[in-house]
This record gives sequence, structure tokens and C-alpha cells, in this order.
Amino acid sequence: MATSFSEIPVIDLSRANHESTKSDLLAELRRALTEVGFLYVSNHSVPSAVVDDLVNALPTLFDLDGEVKKSVALENSPHFLGYSGVGSENTGGKTDRREQFEFATELTATWQPGHPLYERLRGPNQWPEGYPKLRAVVEAYIEELTRLGERFLDLVAEALSLSPGTFQPFLSDQHRLKLVHYPALPVGDPAISQQGVGPHKDSSGWWTFLLQASPPEVKGLQVLNKAGAWVDVPVVPGTFVVNIGQAFEVVTNGVCKATTHRVLSGPHERYSVPFFQGVRRSLTKAEAIGSLQSHFSALNISKESDEGHAIDSAFLKGRYDTWGESQLRTKVRSHRENGKKFYPEVFDQYIHDDA
Repeated sequence: MATSFSEIPVIDLSRANHESTKSDLLAELRRALTEVGFLYVSNHSVPSAVVDDLVNALPTLFDLDGEVKKSVALENSPHFLGYSGVGSENTGGKTDRREQFEFATELTATWQPGHPLYERLRGPNQWPEGYPKLRAVVEAYIEELTRLGERFLDLVAEALSLSPGTFQPFLSDQHRLKLVHYPALPVGDPAISQQGVGPHKDSSGWWTFLLQASPPEVKGLQVLNKAGAWVDVPVVPGTFVVNIGQAFEVVTNGVCKATTHRVLSGPHERYSVPFFQGVRRSLTKAEAIGSLQSHFSALNISKESDEGHAIDSAFLKGRYDTWGESQLRTKVRSHRENGKKFYPEVFDQYIHDDA
């Protein structure tokens, strides 16, 4: 049985390049995977210029005129891509204090009537006309994070005593990127919620690679350990924060847990850039649970705290058979106006299916 963690481990990926250090790296990674579910990766080979270009773009992007933001509103997109203002999203039944632009691997829409409804999640981005340089910056970043994610998955497989490439067939053709701005809290108003984003597990991907794009003194991200205590995840320059998504927990039969986390708003504005490694939409529960069950059934499974068990996780609880439908349900519940507009045939079902 794993013990509760009090800090987030740092994994130096350059140690995988040398046989003399790779075995120790894989052992450390295995502990992070099975006992924490959150880690930093350093020396990750993503060019600093690509990261810096994105970080430097964020203030300009969020300073765009309100009408420009509205022109690429998420409500325009059946793919749930675009801009969402402060208060437009809910987590755990409470309003989140953040605004964000959501992008994805640039793909054409291919859904047609008669195809699974969740295939409408695939589609093109909305690019704000007021910032023409943004597209190249975002696409370069998505390309680099896609490569990092694939390299990292092969190391994860080895750390879990599997062959490199084992997890690649579970990946989607489209990955998602959020550019997030948490406004500073007004001083002296106790009525204002501190919830930047409420306690949750990542349901939007296989793994999440987070760039904390504010100075080290700006705090906010916290992770729930197995004892039910919140652990700070401070900014470590030159790293990404990496955490397990819900689909990976299913495929590893609960050996690698998706860890509950939250963001608290504070006196400073904060920028955050999560990259969600996509899961193949057609993945079924039977395939996810059964593909590697014989391998993972022999490994110990850690127990979550009670609060960790209470978080909404539809795919893990087994109501929907495909990852795509579980993902669509999550999107509709978080962006209800969008759900009403594009998915009226399932809106009421998804909103009222808590039982």
C-alpha cells in the first residue's frame, strides 16, 4: 500500500538517454505513477523558444477586445473549441473563476448524421482575427507537446514493465490545449469565491502536460493526497507538470490513479496552459479494462481518500460504453449553453444522470 505524498517528484527525462541512469529513472517514474499520479518533468527537449513564444503571447491574447473574444466564443463550436469567459464553466456544481481559449490539433470536421454523436468533437479551431500571429505559435506548441507526450508514454510503458509502444494505440487523432487566465481576486470581498477551478480529475485526456506560465511567486495549483490533504504544486521553471487522466487509470486497472486537483485564485492573476493528450474516442470500457488486465491485476492498488472517490468520473463508474460519449457528456455538463445548442438530443440525459 502506497503512503501519502507531501511533495511532487521531479523526473529528469534526460536520464533516459543513458543506460547507466535509465534504470534508476524508470524506478523513480514507476513510484510517481503508482503512488502520486502527479510529477514534474525536466530536460524534456521541448525547445525553450516554443515555450517562451506561447508564454509571451498570453497577455496579448487575453487583452483582446471583448467583441473579438466573442467572435470565437466556444458556443459557436460543436467541437467545444474557442473562448469561454469568467463564470461560464462549472466544476463540482460551483462556478469557476477563469477565462480560457481552447484549441486542438487542427483537423477538419468529418461527422455526418448516422455516425456516433461523439465524433462531432473532432473539428477545426476558431482563431481570433485580432491576433494573426497566434495560430503559428499555438500550432508549434501543440506539435512539440504531441511529440513529448508520445516519448513520455513509451517511458511510462517501460516503467510499468511493458514494451515501448504499448499505449500508443489508445491515442486519439486530436489533442487539446487550453490557454487559461485566472483573474486576480478583488481585495477585501469575502463573498467572491476562491475557486479558480474546483476539485476534479482530468477527464479530457490520457495524460495532461501543464505549463504553469506565471512567475514562481504566483501560486494556486494543489493536489489531493491519499490522506485527504491538499499539497501545493509550485512553479518550477523549465518543467512541465504531468498528471494522469481518467482513461489511463481505467487501462491500468486503477494501479495508476488520476489524482484529484484544484486551483485557488489569489491576489495575483495567473496563466496556465494544460495540454490534454487525447484518447481514442471509440475506446470501449471492455477494451480499456481488458486489454492489459492480466498485467496490472498482479500489482498493488493504492486507496484514494474519500474526497477523491467523490469526484465526478462517468467513464470509471461505467455508465457510458465509449470514451467518446463519456467525454461528450463531460463537455456538455461543463458548457451547458453549448450543449443545448448543438446536442439537444442528449442534453437533458447528460445533465440529470448523476445517480
